[in-house]
Amino acid sequence: MAIVSRYTVALHILTWLAYWSEKDEFFPSDRIANSVGTSPVFLRRILGQLAKAGLVLVQHGGTGAGWKLARLPEEISLLDVYEAVVQTPLFELHHSQPNPSCIIGHGIQPALQSVYEDSEEALKRRLAQESIRDLVTSSLEQGKR
Repeated sequence: MAIVSRYTVALHILTWLAYWSEKDEFFPSDRIANSVGTSPVFLRRILGQLAKAGLVLVQHGGTGAGWKLARLPEEISLLDVYEAVVQTPLFELHHSQPNPSCIIGHGIQPALQSVYEDSEEALKRRLAQESIRDLVTSSLEQGKR
């Protein structure tokens, strides 16, 4: 699955948990998966990354097992989630080395590197401005339309 898709699934998970956070209970992954429309096994991999980043808590075993937010929804930025689930740069350079004797091949990677770095930094600044609470509010508004 694409990095961006994993990120979207992570945001969906956290938004769903935030909506139910007033209940202060742990929710099983199959219940969350029902909203996301994917398998609980796949969700648990993403939830594991979110737990490692301190965004969710897990309770194992029997009745009451599941997941819940580790922080208030307004304290979790979209950047926090991005950093938890995106392990590689958003943009990557060639997987094979371009021809160094070609006029374009020689300089394309340095030329792209600064554009890619600036673009990812702009994205991160934007993601830092939004919280999971904002996504709950926006999702509920969109659902009414």
